[in-house]
Amino acid sequence: MCHHCVVETVKANMLTRRAFFRGSALAAGAAFAATALPAPLFAQTSAPQKAEDLTHELHEKFPTFFGDQQVFKDQKFSFAKDTFNLNEWRINEHTGTHIDAPLHFSADGRSVAELPVQDLIAPLVVIDIREKAQDNADAQLTPDDIKAWTKANGDLPQGCVVAMLSGWGAHVATDKFRNLGEDGKTMHFPGFHIEAAQALMEAPSVKAIAVDTLSLDFGQSPDFAVHNAWLPSGRYGIEAIANLESLPASGATLVVGAPKLREATGGPARIFAFV
Repeated sequence: MCHHCVVETVKANMLTRRAFFRGSALAAGAAFAATALPAPLFAQTSAPQKAEDLTHELHEKFPTFFGDQQVFKDQKFSFAKDTFNLNEWRINEHTGTHIDAPLHFSADGRSVAELPVQDLIAPLVVIDIREKAQDNADAQLTPDDIKAWTKANGDLPQGCVVAMLSGWGAHVATDKFRNLGEDGKTMHFPGFHIEAAQALMEAPSVKAIAVDTLSLDFGQSPDFAVHNAWLPSGRYGIEAIANLESLPASGATLVVGAPKLREATGGPARIFAFV
């Protein structure tokens, strides 16, 4: 799908669904708040032994969803001339390892600054789909993958963040991270299946979903179905998370350093996990 078509599709979806979002997001958010029980912030019952960095280093050539540069640096002062260094940055909200706030795909959802701090610390669930993603770049995390995880590890922890490990982080320095098809327009990389997102929305107080790719939706998605369902429910997403392979399937605690930027629909974040 061409970049212009994607943008126009998003605009159309936003306009046609705006009234729905206003009602359903408020209703879902109210129901979520009313039914969710206080969730434990830490997965560990004992002191963590190490911390793992789950953040890609952000730079001016970091790959982006639309392919255009989204990070710009302008040095204002230098140590050689001014005895101190100071840069001015221009950064698209959705660049590098970053947050998708509910406002990203709703008319009046929470901005990234409005995410409750207790939602930024959570037990982490890592669902490994590397085997099928290796054979199929369009692989998606499905309800069956969630069932397989719970069969092996028990119920999803209350108040958790569910992350997809596809192995795509290994491609971040190459063209395969975007993975354009033969048409030169359509991207191919893994993401969440809409049915998996819907299943997690029914789970007890799942706070967020995370992917090690450029989008919560798989690369060739024509309609951003997961974005359109997940974010208006009041939950947030994490895209381009790194180093999930260094973590266990369960037992880690995620800490999300989300930027407190007023009215932002998202933003680059420093994310790490205690194990």
